[in-house]
Amino acid sequence: MSNTLKLCFIGYGEVGQLFARQLAAKPGMVISAYDLKLGVEASAAPLREIALRDGIRLGTSAADAASGASIVISAVTASSAEDVAQEAAGYLKSDQILLDLNSASPTTKTRCAVMLEAKGLAYVEGAVMAPVAELGIGVSTLAGGERAQEVVDILAPLGFNLRSVSTRVGRASATKLCRSIMIKGIEALIIDSARASKHWGVSDDVFASLNASFPGTDWEKLANTMDARVARHGIRRAAEMREAAVMLREMGLSPDLSEAIADAHQRRATEAGL
Repeated sequence: MSNTLKLCFIGYGEVGQLFARQLAAKPGMVISAYDLKLGVEASAAPLREIALRDGIRLGTSAADAASGASIVISAVTASSAEDVAQEAAGYLKSDQILLDLNSASPTTKTRCAVMLEAKGLAYVEGAVMAPVAELGIGVSTLAGGERAQEVVDILAPLGFNLRSVSTRVGRASATKLCRSIMIKGIEALIIDSARASKHWGVSDDVFASLNASFPGTDWEKLANTMDARVARHGIRRAAEMREAAVMLREMGLSPDLSEAIADAHQRRATEAGL
């Protein structure tokens, strides 16, 4: 049993389920998880089925799930990241590390780090730099914090595409959110452009013009892909963009554009019934 590695996921949604399933399939891995949805029978039942299928132990609480885990991975939403860290500060042990993968602002993650480090606990920020659906644990992820390289050394051999960028918390998250302003802004723009083009019956001409202006990109295909992504993930992406707005506001810059992007993502997801 000395070669056994225990990992825990706080948040057993799309990311938590995918990562947990991939890790549980590897030799010597013991994976546990906890999600607030486990407290409601209607939402708990499908999670229990998934966990049973994938060999994941579901905890009765976050503290129970995290017991004995070397790394506790927070994979909730940006708006819940600080709540998870605050609760973790009450149950983590000094030999455990909290890896926060949520797309929160640099200052939010800095507060989380200070909260845990004040109690002698380890906090590492993670910034997922691309959609996880296709690559899973292989998705490019940045890490920051005093023990970031230690986390990389543990998780990289398991298939994580994780790179330490700083011993200070904040840089990885800033990189992620600055990129998100661009990518999620393009998504919001292309959805409105495609819808307006379709309404006026000018889609072919619009996409042909875009293809000519930006050679190498199939804009119609991109529009369809981005619309599907936002329809499915818009609520989580909206929360991420609100964190980007917080970051900009704290810098003294206008958050208006990021907030409008957040509204656009949430609106599309709401239309899709998510």
